[in-house]
Amino acid sequence: MALERITQKEMTDAEQRELKTLLDRERIAHGRTLTNSEANRVKKEYIDKLMIQREADARKARQAKKKQAYKPDASSTFSWSASTSTANRGRR
Repeated sequence: MALERITQKEMTDAEQRELKTLLDRERIAHGRTLTNSEANRVKKEYIDKLMIQREADARKARQAKKKQAYKPDASSTFSWSASTSTANRGRR
C-alpha cells in the first residue's frame, strides 16, 4: 500500500527547510535563478525520496506493532470450567 503523494504544506518545518536548502544549492550551482522546470524537478526528487523514507518508517512501525501484538500462550489449553463462575449458575 503506497502512501499518496505529499505536498509542501504537509511537510514538517525541517523538511521544508531542507527543500529550500536544496533549491538554493541548485540555484548557486547554476549561477542563476532556476526555471520552473528545474525547481519542480528538484522538488519532485526530494518528495520522492521523502515518500520512500516515510514508507520505510511506516513499514517498520507496522512490523513493531505486529511483534508487540498479543499472542495467547500456546502451551496452555483453554478450560471452560476455569473461565465460568459457578457462583452465578450453581453446580450441575
